[in-house]
Amino acid sequence: MELAPNEVNLNIKTHSEAAETLPLPASRYDAHGVRHVDYRAIIALAGPLFLNSGMQAALNLMDMWFIGRLSVDAVAAMGATFFLVLMFILLFGGVGTCVQTLVAQNYGAGRHADAAKPVWTGLHGVLIVTPLFIALAAMGHPLLAPFKLASPIETLAVEFWFPRLIGGPFALAFWALSGFFNGIGRTKITLAVSIGMVVVNAALNEILIFQLGMGIAGSGWATTISLLIGTLIIGWLFLRPAVQEKFQSRLSWQFDIKALGKHFALAIPMGLFATVDLLGIALFQLMQVQLGPIDGAATQIVMMLNSAVFYPAVGLGLASTTLVGQSIGAGDKDWAMRVGTVTTMLAVGFMGTIGILFSLTGPWLVPFFIAAEDPNAAAVIKLSTTLLWIAAAYHVFDGLSMSGFCLRGAGDVKTPTIALIFLSWFCFVPLAHMLSFGPGQGWVDFLPTFGLGAIGGWIATVIYIFLLGVLLFWRWRSGAWREISVLQLRTDD
Repeated sequence: MELAPNEVNLNIKTHSEAAETLPLPASRYDAHGVRHVDYRAIIALAGPLFLNSGMQAALNLMDMWFIGRLSVDAVAAMGATFFLVLMFILLFGGVGTCVQTLVAQNYGAGRHADAAKPVWTGLHGVLIVTPLFIALAAMGHPLLAPFKLASPIETLAVEFWFPRLIGGPFALAFWALSGFFNGIGRTKITLAVSIGMVVVNAALNEILIFQLGMGIAGSGWATTISLLIGTLIIGWLFLRPAVQEKFQSRLSWQFDIKALGKHFALAIPMGLFATVDLLGIALFQLMQVQLGPIDGAATQIVMMLNSAVFYPAVGLGLASTTLVGQSIGAGDKDWAMRVGTVTTMLAVGFMGTIGILFSLTGPWLVPFFIAAEDPNAAAVIKLSTTLLWIAAAYHVFDGLSMSGFCLRGAGDVKTPTIALIFLSWFCFVPLAHMLSFGPGQGWVDFLPTFGLGAIGGWIATVIYIFLLGVLLFWRWRSGAWREISVLQLRTDD
């Protein structure tokens, strides 16, 4: 019987037999032979991923600190483009991020020689989409023009846009290579490389922005160059003799059109899932910037502070992708459900706690990211501290949305993506428009307006993240992914 692209062929006798012979991740047995979740094993896996994702939050905050030394307008310009840039990177980013799912399942099934193949397929996919990034990098002005930003802010936004989009292929290549080490549980390697990237980015920000006088564009180039260096380093680690000996990492570089087609079958919906969400957030950000530099800068500051809550939790999400994928590869979907739910609950607890702490310390944190001499500084600080309390309300439900990483580990991305399109584009974006803008403002005339400014926009965000978190967690707990069985992992059948 021929398998569809979204079905699995484990190349072992049966799932039950696999469960008897292959170890289950994060499991331990008590004296009576009863199986339990090994929280220490989860922490050992998730800890480096937690810190690694935290490095991304640190990088974002660092960029904003450097840009904040320029002006409030520069911070608002960063806010106008940050999520829009990230949206385009994630649109094609599935070719890199889906590698972890495929590696984890092959590794969980005990097929070490097949675990390196998705990395090369992902890198081939990166080469294919690179021309699209170059084209998008050159289209900054026409893409931003419809949003009618203030001229000084739009000029700065375009300067930041070009170097960030040029760095898109390096981000995808890094995700593909780091996905290999994450998928086999060697998360400390990814963490070490990420720390090095943050250090390089900090040094380059100072040199390019201020020493060479490149302004906000220097920050964009600093990020792109640090991504290139990180990709080269982790690529070298992937090709080391020790990795080659166990995973044959140097022997699977040949271009395989069949494998690439199956890779894109998972990568496209995975990329769309992230893009659908970020398009709504990007439009929300642009609305706040259009309201004025104060609303735009305050929203960007709160978003970046929230990233210090979100990104570490993504580390828990990535751990769940590995645990779920390895459990399915070993043939035990019940265990996949159990470890996936546990990691999601850990994310809920972490995000809820840290979100409240950030809100309490907001009056001391926010001033670090605004030039004190800027005439709008006091207004931005006041609004930001208010928005932090509103943002704290959605962190628990944002933690629930980490169940999307469990679905990713199971290969269940198509149905959640379709649901997310409706939820983001037809619920969140119109609601944010109605609550943010007043009469005579905004992009369309057929929606009612309530003129609550950035506060109204953030209320819409809370409603959206509540619905999203509940939706994704319900999908995971429904067990619908059990019938999907993910991908055909073997590409040489």
